[in-house]
Amino acid sequence: MLDINKIREQKEEVKKALLKRMESVDLDIIISLDDKRKKLIQETDELKSERNKYSKTKPSEEIIKKMRELGEKIKKFDEDLENVEKEFKEKLSELPNIPADDVLPGGKENNKVINTYKDKPKFDFPIKDHVELCKLCGLIDYERAVKISGSGFWAYTGNGALLEWALLNYFIDFHKANKYTFIIPPFMLNEASAYASGHLPKFREDLFWVEDGLCLNATSEMMLDNYHRDEVLDEKKLPIKYFAYSPCFRREAGSYRTEERGMIRGHQFNKIEMFQFTKPKDSWKSFEELKDNAEKLMEGLELHFRTVQLAAEDASAAMSKTVDIEVWIPSMNNYKEVSSISNALDYQARRGNIRFKDKKTDKNEFVHTLNASGLATSRLFPAIVEQFQQKDGSIKIPKVLQAYLPFKKISLEK
Repeated sequence: MLDINKIREQKEEVKKALLKRMESVDLDIIISLDDKRKKLIQETDELKSERNKYSKTKPSEEIIKKMRELGEKIKKFDEDLENVEKEFKEKLSELPNIPADDVLPGGKENNKVINTYKDKPKFDFPIKDHVELCKLCGLIDYERAVKISGSGFWAYTGNGALLEWALLNYFIDFHKANKYTFIIPPFMLNEASAYASGHLPKFREDLFWVEDGLCLNATSEMMLDNYHRDEVLDEKKLPIKYFAYSPCFRREAGSYRTEERGMIRGHQFNKIEMFQFTKPKDSWKSFEELKDNAEKLMEGLELHFRTVQLAAEDASAAMSKTVDIEVWIPSMNNYKEVSSISNALDYQARRGNIRFKDKKTDKNEFVHTLNASGLATSRLFPAIVEQFQQKDGSIKIPKVLQAYLPFKKISLEK
């Protein structure tokens, strides 16, 4: 959520920045609702003050009548204020975050490659895609997963399950070594949590909703962002650094492109998420740290990948700036995102009321929140299988994962 004072004081600058990611924006409606809200608060307070004065005098028929009339007015003003505040909050909540100054306007066409690691792998034989390789090597069972749950799901089997778990353990050890605190959070969230993370109200249909008003998490970012909701954090402990494991659940509405077979796009996948709560002055330093961590994890896997700064419309609405790490999928002749590194500034903290006491000002200030996949496995798995495939259909295992596995190569099932 944006700061209404910033909208009022820097209206044209805010509007210009938001137009990087929106076709049109009307800030006057929000300012008008804020004016109306403030006026109703003032008028209601005056009526309540007047009623309090009468309550201290000796009651008479005239005073009782006057207090009854004031009570009815106050009730009406309270109802009006509730309606105006609800509309004001809804309009303010619908605004996306203000893009950082160096974020380009527009969509995917304006994404900018800022780093590339290794050359694309070259093969002297006809390559197989990960769907075929995983079947030949007995790593993934698509058919039985579809039987259990429907399309968009898969089951890891045998060495495939071991490889998936090796990836997660590699990530966990990396983050532990970097002094991040490990959390395994609940995988379901209430509406207040989905609102604070920025998924509500706009992205309700993208989430899986269950009974009791709970939704399945789309990313561990949702839970970690809410971990300190409605708290005032100790300034001396900032930045607070967490990482979490969770399966993630997404509806992925719309038709899949024909090349997005197998594990490229699905309803459930595993991910390790990094998250930081920082002081405002430190958030861009933390952003670079998160980006470096994600890139180092990829470099350890010896995969060809690139780092891309997203244009305003391609980034999540809650984020001021996002950089994606995209891995090369040979059979698709294309890159797919395996990590998003984002700085929300104080946007999520305002929604979740997460602050720290600034010792210099002795005031409670909003923290900045940052997140980064570290990493998601559902596209790394296909990338490893395809980039490390051998002529005989076997798959070499990256050296960094061999410490977690009883094999250095996966061969075809006999």
